[in-house]
Amino acid sequence: MNAPHTAAAVRLDDEMLTMDVADTLRRGIDVPAGAGREALSTALRSVYREQGLELDDSVLTAGIDAATDGRFAYRPARGPLAGLARLYVARRRWGPPVLAAVLVVGVGLGAYFFGYRPYRASLREQARLELTQGLPAQMDALYSTIFNETKVTTAASEAADIRDRGKAAAAKGDRLGADQAVADLTALRDRLEEDYTLRIVDSNGVKPGFWAFPTNNAEATNYYIVVEAIDTQGNVLSLPITSEDTGQTQVVSRWGLRVPQAVYDAVMADKQDDGIIEHSLVGFKQDGFLDVDYAVPILGGTLTQW
Repeated sequence: MNAPHTAAAVRLDDEMLTMDVADTLRRGIDVPAGAGREALSTALRSVYREQGLELDDSVLTAGIDAATDGRFAYRPARGPLAGLARLYVARRRWGPPVLAAVLVVGVGLGAYFFGYRPYRASLREQARLELTQGLPAQMDALYSTIFNETKVTTAASEAADIRDRGKAAAAKGDRLGADQAVADLTALRDRLEEDYTLRIVDSNGVKPGFWAFPTNNAEATNYYIVVEAIDTQGNVLSLPITSEDTGQTQVVSRWGLRVPQAVYDAVMADKQDDGIIEHSLVGFKQDGFLDVDYAVPILGGTLTQW
């Protein structure tokens, strides 16, 4: 009853020995190069006898044949599926860094598409609305203020020109031009609202006048009185003054106003008389007007440094 089972075990042992013989030959045994089958069989018998095994000729022959034709040699699988299988087996090694990279990319893409892009789109829309609606409305409001407050038609005309220029710039998408129009209208409004008296500076250590050679004519002499603007509360104002020698505008609290020599001489004599300038009024600027109404003759030029 046990004969079939014993025969199967013998066949299985022979197969295992055949595989082992082929593997031994692949690893190499001590035989001369190019040795024939007899020499290989003799060498193999010796190796296995040292291990206490006596091999049949059939096992030796089968093992040598298997080693020769590579029957039991391992040949790694190739192709896309095999590559995927190897990746899957090695997932513990490459999985965590790949997962981390995927998370970083996912978070970055999410932030870009759901955060940065909507934010930029919102900024663009705000800029568009400000350029097409906000700035023109601001120009209209400034023009209305100037038109209602001015007492001279030149201010209203100038404001209308600035407003129209600014709206045209806004319609063309020129933000700088529109901003400049708003700045110019604001400056015009502020200039209209100024209310001050222009007086000669009468302070210790400050000369009330000076003379200078014009830059384009060294043989001529220009005469200046030093003036300051004082508002209705008695505060000295700082105003934008353009210097005639450089053409640059600076915000200053005192500046030189060019006058005829006779006016200059009269001011200097008034100061030297008793150290006090009794006739210091030069002019006054009223709310709603653009220019100073001068009480003395002037020549119009100004200097911010002397």
